[in-house]
Amino acid sequence: MKTLEGVIVSLKMQNTAVVEVAWRTPHPLYKKLMKKSKKYKVDTSGLDLSLGQIVKIVETKPISKDKHFKVLDNKKKESK
Repeated sequence: MKTLEGVIVSLKMQNTAVVEVAWRTPHPLYKKLMKKSKKYKVDTSGLDLSLGQIVKIVETKPISKDKHFKVLDNKKKESK
C-alpha cells in the first residue's frame, strides 16, 4: 500500500478532495533539485477537512473512475 502526504487544494466535490503531493528530484543531466507535484482525487467519507490542510493519504481499491486514495490522517493546518 502506498502512503503519501500532501496539501488539500480543492474541496468542491461531494465526498472528494483534491490533494497535491509534492517532492524534490534531481534533474537527470544537471543534477539541480527540481520540485515536482501530482494531484490525487481522494475520498473524504464524511471527514471535516479544510483548504490548505496537510493530510496523509493511503492507496485503496478503486472507489470511482478517478478515486483510488482515502484520507488516512489529517494534520494541522498549513500556515502561509
